[in-house]
Amino acid sequence: MSTHARPLAEWLAASSDDVLVALFRARGVRPDAGWQDFFDAAEALLDPVALNRVLPTLTSAEASALSAAASGADAGEQRTALTALGLLQVDGAPFPPVTTAVRDRPAPAAMQRTDPVPSETHAAALAAERALTTVSAVADLLLRARERPLGLLSGGTVSAGEKKQLAENGIPAEAVDPLIQLAVDAGLAAADGKRMGATDDAERWLRFSVAERWSALATGFRDALPRGIRTPSGGWLAPAMWPSAYPWDPTWSGRSAALRERARLLALLADDGSEPAWSAPMRAGAGPAAHELTALLPAEVDRIFLQNDLTAISPGPLEPALDVRLRTMADRESAAQASSYRFTTESIARAVASGETETSILEFLGGISLTGIPQPLQYLVAQTAQRHGLVRVSSDAETGRTRIESVDQNLLEAIAVDQALRPLGLTKHVGSITSRVGRDTVYWALADARYPAILVDEHGRPIAGDRHPLVRTTAPAPDYSALIRALRSHQGPDADAAWLDRELDAAVRARAVLRVVVGMPDGSTRELIMEATGLGGGRLRGRDRAADVERTLPVSSIRSATVIPQ
Repeated sequence: MSTHARPLAEWLAASSDDVLVALFRARGVRPDAGWQDFFDAAEALLDPVALNRVLPTLTSAEASALSAAASGADAGEQRTALTALGLLQVDGAPFPPVTTAVRDRPAPAAMQRTDPVPSETHAAALAAERALTTVSAVADLLLRARERPLGLLSGGTVSAGEKKQLAENGIPAEAVDPLIQLAVDAGLAAADGKRMGATDDAERWLRFSVAERWSALATGFRDALPRGIRTPSGGWLAPAMWPSAYPWDPTWSGRSAALRERARLLALLADDGSEPAWSAPMRAGAGPAAHELTALLPAEVDRIFLQNDLTAISPGPLEPALDVRLRTMADRESAAQASSYRFTTESIARAVASGETETSILEFLGGISLTGIPQPLQYLVAQTAQRHGLVRVSSDAETGRTRIESVDQNLLEAIAVDQALRPLGLTKHVGSITSRVGRDTVYWALADARYPAILVDEHGRPIAGDRHPLVRTTAPAPDYSALIRALRSHQGPDADAAWLDRELDAAVRARAVLRVVVGMPDGSTRELIMEATGLGGGRLRGRDRAADVERTLPVSSIRSATVIPQ
């Protein structure tokens, strides 16, 4: 391996930092890799395990070109890309370990170019309706994740328990994972440990129109597509070509099927495999043509009917911004073109806790109601808003303990004896209750127990509680600057000597036979055939095959050492 890795080590050392960063990123190198020099890097990149990781990432064109190069042909247009991945030498030939790894894999079949069939009117209408359903379902998931992040399994998928709860709210269990992935691709959701939460971009997206929501999801889907099915124009290959895009990836069949399903959910692909009119421009590299899709959808409405039974009816798809705000103060009971919502004490309390007031709630509902505000709803809002804040939770600056106060002493007595709150370790203290548990934890425990609690600062001013902060959308790219500096620090005049030491050490461990060229004191050189047996103290020990004697050679006198295949 050492002999094979030397040309790659020399190429790495001569490459710019930008080339190295691109290579390390493409090969999935860890920024904290324990490489001491470029020799270590070359050996690691040509290790069979590393090659088995990178070969499945090659596109159909790259795999075909590398397979041809391993058979002695030219890699053609893919030569530059394969060299940049550390798979081809400067002369275009694969490194020997690469040739070995490629010969163990079947030769890729050429991709058959094809064009999608345009959708007929009925198929396009069904696809548009499904796009509306998908956009609405993604919004539901984000609203749920904003209130309480979704639990994830070790593989990154949503847990069965979460799927069951979502299914009760109208989202089929089998659709949860692809819908979540659409949100992730668009930067609207992100994993935070074993939880999936909404990002800060989701807040803006939730208030977009249906056309803007769909455009953001479709653009995110396109931009996240693997490079093997992207085109130079920025679009994608015909979906019928996707299954053969990564011939050496055993998982690609399932992944390509999942991509086609997400394309179907977004109406970029119809049920019969045809292509709707709004999908063709994106496939060609243009922006989303949302107007063609929304032309087939029912018009959005900005008014609702408020009823005496504390429900609201939307006579059509409610404008997203209105829907999002309405759902902070009411629970949606059905999701369809005519959705229904129900107001409860808990839903109004949730709205007040998030910053709404009695006045703001009534003004909002009055502005969008076609039937005014029924008296039962006015009473519910007024009573809930007045009761909210009876329990005030703050931090005591002197003791550092959490303090619970209320003008209603009966309410404090109820809190003090509530068995559900025993883990907080509540203690009565001068007309209040204190706890060693943190302020936010105490507040949310009281809120979960349905006490009318609010958080207040040291001056008694109400502050908003944020149980699940939004996840940030941008993850830092791997920083290879420290690794590259470490590799560069071992470049210099001693590099050849260091490489020779590596070759000799590898030969000794393998009991290899070497052709050694030794420099003599008079300036001439002498060639010896030796079976390497030991290396230490700056000397190589071995048996001279020609003279059948043991020899010890100063390493400083060795000009070159080449392994002779046995």
